Amino acid sequence: MAAIIEAETQWHKGEEEMQEWLRVPHLDNPTTPGLSGHAARQLISSPLVALGTLDSEDRPWTTIWGGEAGFSQPVAQSIIGMKATVDRTFDPVLRTLLGEKADGEVVRPEGPGKMVSGLGIDLEYRNRVKMAGRMIAGALSATEPDIGDVQLVVKIEQSLGNCPKYINKKHIIPHLPHPTLVSDSLPLPKAALDLIEKSDLFFISSSNHELDMDTNHRGGPQGFVRVLSNDESGVTIVYPEYSGNRFYQTLGNLRTTPRAGITFPDFDTGDVLYLTGTTEVLAGKDASDLIAHTNLAVKIRVDAVRFISEGLGFRGQEGERSPYNPPVRFLSNENKNAVAKNNKQVMAKLIDKKLITPTIGRFRFHIADPEKASKWKPGQYVALSFEDELDIGYSHMRDDDPKSLNDDFLRTFTVSSRQDVLDGHDQFEITIRRVGPVTDFLFRHNIRSELQVPLQGFGGEFFIQQGEGEKVSFIAGGVGITPLLAQIYDLDLKRLNFYWTLRANDLAFANEIFERVPGLAESTKLFVTGKKPEMTDAWKKLTLSGATLERRRLGKDDITGDNADRWYMCAGPSLKSSVLGWMSGKTVTYEDFNY
Repeated sequence: MAAIIEAETQWHKGEEEMQEWLRVPHLDNPTTPGLSGHAARQLISSPLVALGTLDSEDRPWTTIWGGEAGFSQPVAQSIIGMKATVDRTFDPVLRTLLGEKADGEVVRPEGPGKMVSGLGIDLEYRNRVKMAGRMIAGALSATEPDIGDVQLVVKIEQSLGNCPKYINKKHIIPHLPHPTLVSDSLPLPKAALDLIEKSDLFFISSSNHELDMDTNHRGGPQGFVRVLSNDESGVTIVYPEYSGNRFYQTLGNLRTTPRAGITFPDFDTGDVLYLTGTTEVLAGKDASDLIAHTNLAVKIRVDAVRFISEGLGFRGQEGERSPYNPPVRFLSNENKNAVAKNNKQVMAKLIDKKLITPTIGRFRFHIADPEKASKWKPGQYVALSFEDELDIGYSHMRDDDPKSLNDDFLRTFTVSSRQDVLDGHDQFEITIRRVGPVTDFLFRHNIRSELQVPLQGFGGEFFIQQGEGEKVSFIAGGVGITPLLAQIYDLDLKRLNFYWTLRANDLAFANEIFERVPGLAESTKLFVTGKKPEMTDAWKKLTLSGATLERRRLGKDDITGDNADRWYMCAGPSLKSSVLGWMSGKTVTYEDFNY
C-alpha cells in the first residue's frame, strides 16, 4: 500500500518500479485513507484476520487470529478492536506487539505505535479486505498454560477491498488452541514440509521500509508453493504470482524492502508454520527457468522459523476450490512427467456470437458434458481458460501486449443468461466488452471454425434479492448490466430503478437490451457520455424506447433521493468509488471489474 498521505492518488516507489518493470499501463491507486465503510462491513463479517508486524530486527512476521465473525470490528472512526484466544507463547506477532506480559496490563507503545497490517478474510464467501495502521494499545490475559485472551486496538490509516480470485472456500469454526513448539530451527522437519505441500493458501506480510505494511493472501491448488532447498545450506521456497489486479502492492514492498513474513495454516489440525525470510522477485525468463509456465515468481530464503502444533484458534472445513486455480506449476528441477492431464476436463464450445457494437458482443457456449460441470446460478461468473489458444510462451517483456505478461489466459465473465431462457441447461451466454487479448480473440474468431475451451467452473454470489413489494435500484456502468440480465426475469420491473451509464458509441447496446427485455426501458434512466449521440439513429430509436435519457454523467443528486429497499451495483472502480461515497450510510451490494 502507498503511504497514507498519497494513498488516493499515488503509488510508492517500489510499486511504481514493479509496474514499470512489467510494463503495466497507468492505474489509479484505489487505496482508501482510513477504514472505508465497505472495509468496516467486511471486517465485521470476517471470521479470520491475518496480522503482520516487524520484530526488533525489522523482520516481518504474520499470524492469524479469529474463529468466528465479529471478533474484530470498528470501535471508533477508523479504529478497530480485536479480541481472540491465541497462542501466547509462540505467536511471533503477538510477542512482538505485547512482549511477554500476560497479566492483563494494557500495553501502550510510545510514539506513533508499531506498524500493523491486516487482512480480514471470509474464506467461505471469498471476501477479503486489506488494512494497515498503527497499534494504539493491547493487553493479554493468561487463561491456560501457553494460551490467553488478547485484546488489540489499531488505528487504521488505509484500507482496500480485494477481489475473490484464487480464494479456496473454507467454513471456519472456533477451536481452543493447545500450542506446542515442534521446531524453531532449520532445515524444516518433514511435518512442516508436508504442511507446505498440502497448503492451498498462505498469508504474507511485507513492508515499505518503516513507512507502512501490507498483509495479503495467496491461494492456488494444493502444492502451488514449492520447496527449492531444505538442507544444511539453507531453506528456500518459491511460489508463482498468478495474474491479478496488477497493483503489485506486495511485490512493490518487496522491491524496496526484500523481506517477507509468511504463515501456512493447517485448517485440519490447527498446526501453523511461521516463516520470515529474504525475498527475490523473478520475472520473465528468470521466473520461467525456475518454475514452468510462470512469468512472475517470488523466492524466499528462510531466515527464521517456528513450527507449532495446534497453535491456531480455529479449524476449517474444506469447500469449493477457486475456479481460477491453474494446475500446479512445478520447479524446473522436478519431474515434469508428474504434470498429468485432467481426463475429466469439461469443455465449452462456442456456438453463437453477436457483435452488438464494435466493442460489445454476446457469445453463447455449449457445455460438452454438463453432468461433469458444476451447476451455476444467475448472478455467478464462469471461468474459461484460453491458454491453449493464446499462450505464446513466456518472455521477460512483451512491448506489443504488456497486459499479457504473467497471463495464464484464464478469464472470468459474468453469465448474462438464465438456464431456462436458452435452449437447455447445457448452454450459457456471456456479454462482454473488447478490452484485452482474450476478448479480442473472441471478437475476431470465425464462428464457422470450431472453438472449444476448458471450463474451469462457476463461482460468485452476486444475487439480486427482491422481496414482495420491495423496491430495488441497480447501478451499472457499460457491460455492468450483465448480472442484472441474468436475473431480470425474476424481478418486478415496476419496482426496479435502473441507473445505467453508457458511452455514446455503445447506444446500439441499449437498444438491443431494451428489445431483448420488454419493460426494462421504462425502469431505466440512461446517462450517455461522448460526442453528439443525438446525431445517431441509435439515439433517435432510444427516444422512443420509454427510457429516460440524460446527456451527462450520473451524479449524486440522481440517486440520493431514491428510497429503494435494496441497492446493487456493478461498475468500474471510478464509478464504484463515487457511488459508495454518495451512498454513505446505505448498504450497497456490488460487484466490480477487479477479478
